[in-house]
Amino acid sequence: MNDLKDIVSTLSIEEQHQFIAYLEKKNKRNDTKNTKLFNLLLKDELNSNAICARLYSNQKKDAYHALRKRLHQSLIDFTANQSLQEENSVDMLIIKYILAAKSFLQQNQNKVAYKVLNKAEKLATEHDLFPLLNEIYHTKIQYAYANPSVEIDLLISKFKSNQKNIQLEDDLNIVYAKIRQTLNNISYKGEVLDFQTILNKTLQDYNINLSDTMSFKSLYQLITIASISAFVTKDYLKIEPFLINTYYSILKHKHRDKQLYYHIHILYAIANTLFRNKKFNESQEYLEIMYDLMQSQKKKHFNAFNLKYHLLIALNLNYSNKQDLAINTLEPLITKKHADTEALLDIYLSLIMFYFQKGNFKNANQILSSLYHTDKWYIEKAGKEWVIKKNLTEILLHIELKNIDLVESRLRSFKRTHYPYLRSINQQRVITYLGFVEHYYKNPELITSNKFKETVENAFHWKETHREDIFVISFYSWLKSKMNKIDLYKTTLDLIKQAQKELTNA
Repeated sequence: MNDLKDIVSTLSIEEQHQFIAYLEKKNKRNDTKNTKLFNLLLKDELNSNAICARLYSNQKKDAYHALRKRLHQSLIDFTANQSLQEENSVDMLIIKYILAAKSFLQQNQNKVAYKVLNKAEKLATEHDLFPLLNEIYHTKIQYAYANPSVEIDLLISKFKSNQKNIQLEDDLNIVYAKIRQTLNNISYKGEVLDFQTILNKTLQDYNINLSDTMSFKSLYQLITIASISAFVTKDYLKIEPFLINTYYSILKHKHRDKQLYYHIHILYAIANTLFRNKKFNESQEYLEIMYDLMQSQKKKHFNAFNLKYHLLIALNLNYSNKQDLAINTLEPLITKKHADTEALLDIYLSLIMFYFQKGNFKNANQILSSLYHTDKWYIEKAGKEWVIKKNLTEILLHIELKNIDLVESRLRSFKRTHYPYLRSINQQRVITYLGFVEHYYKNPELITSNKFKETVENAFHWKETHREDIFVISFYSWLKSKMNKIDLYKTTLDLIKQAQKELTNA
């Protein structure tokens, strides 16, 4: 049932209408229930048993199960057909050219065949379709003996050059897969790995140079690898020039419109990097381009990126002193289910943070209370770092709400669950930070003393503010606001402004 709902949630409004028309055209009887099931899944108001009761008053579970299977297959067929029509039209045309040319060659129509192959070669070259180019060159070389005008050495040279491109794409795809797996092990399984060393070694093993000229897909994969590196090392400043320079090279691709999904992903990666570097206006500019592309091709990829887009919009607003707008941007999104669980959970956590910074602890606690799953479940869905942020936020919130018993139990749980992992990844300063939080909770009157402030300043290994992670700044701001008796949101924005000033002067 979950798979069926997940597939349904990916369809745009126009695709929903198209799918209903597809079902109605396919149905041979008037009493078929597949459109009714689809509409019930769209509303997402009933569970599986309730839907079964709505469709079959006598609870025919076998019939309901068979209906779900048929609808699932129809969705797969519909999606595949859409892809063939929209995404692979060039690929299909080239394949047709190759098949036709081979038929002409077998009938000794060599001149006609090579004209068709030349058309196929031109198209495949424009679209970086290296495997298809390989087949074209292979065919041209195979029948070169029958066409005296063919320059065999030039063909062989093109063939070998193209094979290098295929090898590069294949190698990069392997590297991409390994790096994504490494991120999964770090973020979702909590394994302790030296990511940067693994990245450098993997690239070196496959002789991949980040400056190589590559296909659109390969450039997207490189940008993703760079973004993963920044996520793990928290050094987004280092990758910003690479991302933007790579993006401008992508804009030169003639077939960038065909690669819309990758194009939107790349814009999101750049906008996210600029946000993490406290460049909110610049991030907003890329988000505007991203939104325009989300609207294109009949909103084909709108649903896939909707949550990520609005999350970044809200984060930029919040740290630009537009907190109410940020809250209004995210509030409607937490009332709806969405296939992008990770982005939805990020929205929940961000909204909790916005309310917390605003001093509206009641609303923050209401949203936090709705996150009722276990930490293990959240680690699988959103990663270890997300759970640590959630648990830290929960401790601070209960301190503000003066829930003494809950503070004690959450502190004990955090130490038992996360301290060994934090020590293993050299994140001692999170442990140090929580020590100061506990000190404030037990001795609030001492936190404003000069001695305590000096102890705090000397206890952390600080980066320059403009290099410090924006969410680390946000957590530290709470402690600083308590030490200086200044509003939390103002304290946060003052530290952000300091970082932006340092960045300008750097």
